[in-house]
Amino acid sequence: MFLADHRLDQLLRQEAHGKVKRLPAAYIHIPFCEHICYYCDFNKVFLEGQPVDDYVDALVKEMRLYQENGQKISVSSLYIGGGTPSVLSLQQFERLMEGIRDIFSLKDNGEFTVEMNPNNVTDDLLSLLMDAGVNRFSLGVQSFDDQLLKRIGRAHTSQEAIRAVKLLQKKGAENISIDLMFALPQQDLRQVKDSVQIGLDLDIPHFSAYSLILEKKTVFYNLQRLGKLPLPSEDLEVEMFSYIMEEMEKAGRHHYEISNYSRPGFESQHNLSYWDRRDYYGFGAGAHGLLNHHRYHNHGPIQHYLAPLKENKKPVIHEKALTIEEEMEEYFFLGLRRMSGVSLTDFQQQFGYAVEEIYPGVVKKLVDSGLLAVEGERIFLSQEGIFLGNNVFAQFLREHANSSE
Repeated sequence: MFLADHRLDQLLRQEAHGKVKRLPAAYIHIPFCEHICYYCDFNKVFLEGQPVDDYVDALVKEMRLYQENGQKISVSSLYIGGGTPSVLSLQQFERLMEGIRDIFSLKDNGEFTVEMNPNNVTDDLLSLLMDAGVNRFSLGVQSFDDQLLKRIGRAHTSQEAIRAVKLLQKKGAENISIDLMFALPQQDLRQVKDSVQIGLDLDIPHFSAYSLILEKKTVFYNLQRLGKLPLPSEDLEVEMFSYIMEEMEKAGRHHYEISNYSRPGFESQHNLSYWDRRDYYGFGAGAHGLLNHHRYHNHGPIQHYLAPLKENKKPVIHEKALTIEEEMEEYFFLGLRRMSGVSLTDFQQQFGYAVEEIYPGVVKKLVDSGLLAVEGERIFLSQEGIFLGNNVFAQFLREHANSSE
């Protein structure tokens, strides 16, 4: 790889250009679920019979192993995801929050998110979380259509989702996000419109809207292979996506990332860390992290995760130093997900090369084909490019770019 010897040069350039190292984020994974949804391939297990208390204790121990000389770890954001974090008992949450408070120092006005299933939202749990500093709540709603919820394997009802949002608002929570899905089996445009409008009528500030992706080892993937999964056509999927974008914009939720919409000031600061390639810790079974140009991956199975921690060792199964080529690819693959796109100037400051030197002709080809747009020194997905994002991202994988010159 012709750039492999330029790591030191790259780092020196970053320092020379005054690149201030920003605080890392921290992700904490709770893999337990009361019910497995038909589309989900995240690292998760059925709650029943699992060593949940041991897992919570191990999580706290893992986080402590990253402390230096017992000093608190300063972070820009905290995010507890899953799985289903809200299946933890109040006592288990108390222990986890106590550990987080002792180990981390969250920056002023830092974002602290917990994912929740609507049917797990209770007054007592919200009081505990808010007292512990949680200031953002992400609800896995997916749809406000009860028949569709059953069809995709969700355990809550539309009324439970509405009740959960209203309870959050009553408790004073302002930063609320919900997930919605489209292109689901037998879903029609009316169902998408109804769910979007119900969410907007609830005055929710942040929405994540994802189309169904068939992942291996899921119920839906197996049904698709058997020819038993009636999915909307590609044209209907585009129509659904277009409707969501238009309605969100009209309602003042700007489209700031391919799958995310928010009022100004309510963008997910934690997820922006991923798209901006900032460092982040990943704690828990199967969690991933990025620290000092190294990506790492924890053991996934619960007992495999617990075993090294019993010996006070980090549960990392794989760690890899990123090459400069890989970091360049990630710069585009992740950065172009944001509607504001990426900066050609910033790329050169970070890596010491102009984009045209590394990807000769690629930007021009994508602009000429209508998939990228240029404004000043920034490039970003065009309206058409939003629908074909993965095709655009693939052009910045150097193997693909070189083979297509």
